[in-house]
Amino acid sequence: GRHNEALVLKREVYARRVATVGVSDKRTLLDGLNLSQHFLRPGLWAEGITLLRDHLLPTARRSLGSDDDITLCLNTNLAAAFSNNPECTREGLLEAETIMHDVVRRRRRVFGPSHPDTLRAEDDLSFARERVAAVAAHA
Repeated sequence: GRHNEALVLKREVYARRVATVGVSDKRTLLDGLNLSQHFLRPGLWAEGITLLRDHLLPTARRSLGSDDDITLCLNTNLAAAFSNNPECTREGLLEAETIMHDVVRRRRRVFGPSHPDTLRAEDDLSFARERVAAVAAHA
């Protein structure tokens, strides 16, 4: 429906949070996570990948650690930005698979193998693997 309006608002919220508490604050990273979810749609893949890879993830890893739920969700969004893009290159799909393999490993260790987020991450890993296999079959 009103994705463009929501995207404008999410950008404003994120920018204000950065200005008031800085990029490393957990609330800022959560707002960045919310913003990144809006980039998981056609036409916005590249911007989402740049936001996640170059800005949010390095800060989240440094501030929260690689095992934090927000960091893991940011990684999942980065993998989704590759996997859900029908025009993604084989290299991008392989990166998505690698990211999700790491997310699954961390979620199993931190949250347990039967946690709903672990199970969802396993589904995302399966999807990434299917996309890699589909591209390989057409090569």
